[in-house]
Amino acid sequence: MRIGLVAAPWIPIPPIGYGGIERVVDSLARGFVAAGHEVLLAASSDSTCPVPLVPNMRPSEPAELGFTLSELSHVIRAYEGLADVDIIHDHTLAGPLCTARRGAPPVVTTIHGPLIPASADLYRAMAADTAIIGISRDQTSRVPDVPVTRVIHHGMDVAAVPVGSGKGGYVCFVGRMCPDKGVLEAIHIARAADIPLRIAAKMREPDEIEYFRSAIEPLLGANEEFLGELADADKYRLMGEAVAFLNPIQWSEPFGLVMIESLSTGTPVVGTLIGSAPEIVDHGKTGYLGQTEELHRFLPLAASLDRAHCRDRALKQFSTEKMIANHLDLYAKLLEKSQLPGVPDGSHLHQNRVRGTVIRTPEPSPITTRRP
Repeated sequence: MRIGLVAAPWIPIPPIGYGGIERVVDSLARGFVAAGHEVLLAASSDSTCPVPLVPNMRPSEPAELGFTLSELSHVIRAYEGLADVDIIHDHTLAGPLCTARRGAPPVVTTIHGPLIPASADLYRAMAADTAIIGISRDQTSRVPDVPVTRVIHHGMDVAAVPVGSGKGGYVCFVGRMCPDKGVLEAIHIARAADIPLRIAAKMREPDEIEYFRSAIEPLLGANEEFLGELADADKYRLMGEAVAFLNPIQWSEPFGLVMIESLSTGTPVVGTLIGSAPEIVDHGKTGYLGQTEELHRFLPLAASLDRAHCRDRALKQFSTEKMIANHLDLYAKLLEKSQLPGVPDGSHLHQNRVRGTVIRTPEPSPITTRRP
């Protein structure tokens, strides 16, 4: 297949530092090529992912993060450069809605964020001519009338992550400096367990800096060490030597890639029982999940968990290879169905109003159905 990938304009592919979605796009691009397919990537011009890039794209615009005008201009250029591919996988929000697609290839998009009322309206609208991928069953269950074609968990190159010893005598927090990620809770949990905490956090945006200065920095004491934002090698070293990765998130996160990173190093996860966490962490085997106020009791227990089992869980369930295979299977089915002049009644269908064809979306398998 000739596969076109569209990334957002704000961060290069792969990201230099923080950037979970960008890491996923990078893994998809490399994985598709490794599987023998052609890839054309529409991303910022300073991207270093080793696949052909759509020409005439602008450099990354981190200062414009989240701005609609920046994204719209980017996706218009992207679709113009992807006219000759077989299928487009668009990882932006605006692309599947705004771009003129007469005669264009079939389009797939991934819901990377939470399904809140505003975003649900957008996905309902784009579902008429776009196949939609969810990233967790928890995410898609929150707005069940959004027609999700399949749930595919994120994956990563687990084999490239070094395994740690877990003998550092500390727990770690890795995330973004904001209330939702639970860094404040992590400080109190580690203190209650009397275990040192090392904090690595992305802190670039004004609101992140303000939260650190007002809520976190005044609280830091002898039990905490703040490391700032780390490059991958340093991050994996931090995780790998930790007794546990502390993930007391305070919102229903659609998917926590950082938990997979921790398991890849062999380090169990201790976190809140919320969002996608139960789909990633096997309670009592690869970590512990519970309410915020009880997590301090789990930290000492995490040291006795089998680190090899944590690594094995990541390899078998959340590898790049599995993510790639699931995406390619979906692409192939969509391309096959898009060539049919019609399909029997009784199937789960959506009408491609631009191309004039009918796509039969496969009925969800037990793996991909939404959680009741």
